[in-house]
Amino acid sequence: MNEILNRKALAEALAEKLGTTKKDATIAVDTVFEEITATLHDGGKVDISGFGKFEVKQRPERQGINPATKEKITIAASKAPGFKPAKALKDAVK
Repeated sequence: MNEILNRKALAEALAEKLGTTKKDATIAVDTVFEEITATLHDGGKVDISGFGKFEVKQRPERQGINPATKEKITIAASKAPGFKPAKALKDAVK
């Protein structure tokens, strides 16, 4: 089954399992995402036992080539969010 679980569907599932309103479940889902985002923004890591770890990864400055002109260019250093799944999640997906 190729189902996509988006924010709305996640909130609906949470409301059904907890017997609460969709509005309250949506607030809970949004709060979780906001806290994860804020922690990563502040340079922290998020470790959810049995699910995985979120962290910000540093990408160093590097040399690249402009494919249109074949000129060498410098690609600036950047930060990107990363996710490393826990063993339990890997095993569940197998």
